[in-house]
Amino acid sequence: MADELLVGRICLVTGSSRGIGLGAARALAAHGGTVILHGRDEGALRSALASLDSPGRHHIVTADLSDHEAIERLAVESAKCCGILHVLIHSAGILGPKVPLATYPVAAWNEVIHLNLRVPFLLTKALLPVLRKGDRPSVVFLSSGAGRRGHGGWGAYSVSKFGVEGLTQVWADELRGEGIRVNAVNPGGTRTRMRALAYPGEDPETLPTPDDIAPVFVWLARADTQVTGQNLDARDWLGRQPVA
Repeated sequence: MADELLVGRICLVTGSSRGIGLGAARALAAHGGTVILHGRDEGALRSALASLDSPGRHHIVTADLSDHEAIERLAVESAKCCGILHVLIHSAGILGPKVPLATYPVAAWNEVIHLNLRVPFLLTKALLPVLRKGDRPSVVFLSSGAGRRGHGGWGAYSVSKFGVEGLTQVWADELRGEGIRVNAVNPGGTRTRMRALAYPGEDPETLPTPDDIAPVFVWLARADTQVTGQNLDARDWLGRQPVA
C-alpha cells in the first residue's frame, strides 16, 4: 500500500516547522514514516507536528543551528529519539541579502554559508553512526537552480548551493560502498516564505506548494530506491506518486 512505503523508517527533516521541510515531513508521515521535526521555534514545531498523520508517532527537536553547540545537540537528541536513522533531509536554510558581491555584508555572508553549507556537512558527519545502523539510509540535500548557474545579486545563497552540489557528490562517492545514498533535490519555484522574499512581486498562487513537490522526498526515502549522487528536480514529480 502507498501509505505503508516508509513504515519503520526514521526520518529527520531539518527546518521542518514550515515550508518545504514541513511539506516533506507531512508526506513522509503520510506514507508511514516516523518523523523527527526540527526548527528554532517550539510553538511552530508543535503546530507542524499536529498537521502530520498520527502525530503521536513523531518527535520534535528545537535547535537554533546558528549556534555551533546546537548542531551537536540536534544530532544527539535525534539519535536519542530512536537510536537509528534511515533518512536525513537537510531543508533548513536562509536566503540572505540579494545585493551585489561588492557590497555584500561579511556577517551575512558568514551566516548564509554556515547555515546552508557548513551545517549540512557537520550534521551529516555527526549522524553517520546512527545512519550506518539503518537499512539503505538516504541523505537528501536541498539544492537550487541558483547553485547550477550563478546570477548577479544572489550572493552567498548561490555560492552555498554550488557548495551543496559538490558536497552531495563527494558524500555520495565516499559513502557508496556502505550503501548510504546521498542525493540533492532542486525544489524549483515553490510557494514558501523564502521565495516571497526573493521575488516579492510574484503571485504565489502560480507556484506549486511544498506538499505538491513532496513526492520526490518520499521516493528518495524508500529503502529500495537505488540512485545516489544525483540532483533531482522536484517539479518532475508534480502529480506523481512515489511508488514507481
